[in-house]
Amino acid sequence: MISAVLTIDDVPSKNTRPIVDYLESRGIQAILFAYGKRLERLPENGVYALQHGMILGNHSYAHPGFSKISFEEGRREIEKCEELLDRVYREAGVERLFRPFRFPYGDKGGENKSALQKFLKENRFNKVKDTQIAFPWWKEQELDRDIDTFWTFDFAEYRIRPDSGFTMEDVWKRVYDPAPQSGGPMLKDGSNHIILMHAHDETEEMVPKYWQLMIDRLLEEGVQFVQPAFF
Repeated sequence: MISAVLTIDDVPSKNTRPIVDYLESRGIQAILFAYGKRLERLPENGVYALQHGMILGNHSYAHPGFSKISFEEGRREIEKCEELLDRVYREAGVERLFRPFRFPYGDKGGENKSALQKFLKENRFNKVKDTQIAFPWWKEQELDRDIDTFWTFDFAEYRIRPDSGFTMEDVWKRVYDPAPQSGGPMLKDGSNHIILMHAHDETEEMVPKYWQLMIDRLLEEGVQFVQPAFF
């Protein structure tokens, strides 16, 4: 069996509601990492996601590379998004039980990494339970210790853009790659994953319902999506 926790970056977007509707119809609860500036523009889509069973996490306010800013700037990025998330949870009438965080681009802050991890721990951010992830590199890179939410597999569908040369065929190649250069093989029997995809209207314009195509494909291949659990 292959099991996976689904995470979606850069919500809310215009396509957030149809994504949420589809996930709800499939019985999949996902962690949606909110980009603060977008949450300011489309708070109603964040409320909708919460009221339909999804979890909203913190993806910073302005989506910077954290290694390119100071620790204080990074702290403010996280705190500003936290304020927005608290407000959206209140508007949704949903209790905020968990506080997961994901660094934009997976950039953990360079020389400020230790200070940022300490900040996340002291401010009671929640680590996604990852004890079943068995890829050796997960522990070698100390991802089992970090509080933020990293991933084991990235669809990379965000690369589908005009003139990029990257298409859904490239996404499928990633899905079926038995020995990827980064991350773990998606379809290795017995593996456990934290999967990354993105809620991007730009991708939607080029490949309508790309999110459904990807999740349907994994379901057809026997992947079982599990409810996120936290430390």
